[in-house]
Amino acid sequence: MNPRIESLEKMLDGPRDGALLRFSLGNEYLKAGDPAKAAGQFRAAVDRDPNYSAAWKVLGKALAEAGDHPGSLAAYERGIVVAETKGDIQAAKEMTVFAKRIRKALAEGTG
Repeated sequence: MNPRIESLEKMLDGPRDGALLRFSLGNEYLKAGDPAKAAGQFRAAVDRDPNYSAAWKVLGKALAEAGDHPGSLAAYERGIVVAETKGDIQAAKEMTVFAKRIRKALAEGTG
């Protein structure tokens, strides 16, 4: 197993377990080619901090890579609201582009 993933997993359910740890672990799973596990960690990150716009963005990405396009679209849509509310304009713009691509793919039946 990836030593970085092992190290992060050891901190789960401890005093340092929080949105940032889950976000970091999700990123490691994504790099390792496991978008389903990554999505689980990103979902745990937004459960702990619903205003974490970066986590919403990568949750959408992980779900898309895992083949869950409706779930990905829902994550992006929620993330856009969060990002706009926080004033995180760049993240909102990026998620808007990604959501548009998924809507188009779903409408064409390729998503």
